[in-house]
Amino acid sequence: MKKLFIFLILTTMSIFGYSQDWFGFNRYQADNERIISSGNYPEVVFMGNSITDNWAYFHPDFFSSHNYCGRGISGQTSAQMLVRFMADVVALHPKAVVIMAGTNDVAHNEYWVSPEKVVENIVAMCDIAKANGIIPIISSIPPCSEFPWRREIKNPGQTIVDINKNLKAYAEANDIVYIDYHSALADESLGFPKKLSDDGCHPNPDTYFTMEDLVLKAIRKALEQ
Repeated sequence: MKKLFIFLILTTMSIFGYSQDWFGFNRYQADNERIISSGNYPEVVFMGNSITDNWAYFHPDFFSSHNYCGRGISGQTSAQMLVRFMADVVALHPKAVVIMAGTNDVAHNEYWVSPEKVVENIVAMCDIAKANGIIPIISSIPPCSEFPWRREIKNPGQTIVDINKNLKAYAEANDIVYIDYHSALADESLGFPKKLSDDGCHPNPDTYFTMEDLVLKAIRKALEQ
């Protein structure tokens, strides 16, 4: 199955000619090669979008002190993460992967995608992780009641709640640890309170401390199972 997955990726790239690296392979290629050549693999990889990208930028000590590795790329959808999952997660041989995806799907960053497809993409990442001996951990999509770059999208907060409900149900049905950032961070409008986010969608640097408490508990639980 792994060979088929790689074949489909390479075939898609060949057919459509993604000269602009739509998948984001180049972002971490050099660092991935450094890790692989050293044999010092991370315990956990964090796969995500700008929220994960900013996390590793604002709190590098959190990642280095726990032997974690950030693999977030700003603006990416769940489909883009799925395609680069082999290169940015599996190749690094972590014990576990924390998957946070969906914000940019709801924002229609690349195209319109159904909420069901977001869940399917995250499930596919979990399947690839498990097939390669990596423990998947699913993160809820953090709250956002309005996208500053896509203000025309109506009621994204409820769409996020609906996707998170399905992600949680899948996680519970498959003995996968689920991290509920949304319940810990959302206000009554289903967005971030102003004190936690400047733009209502991305956590402030200090907000990541709350997220770190939650993810550390989740990682411990996942690794003990």
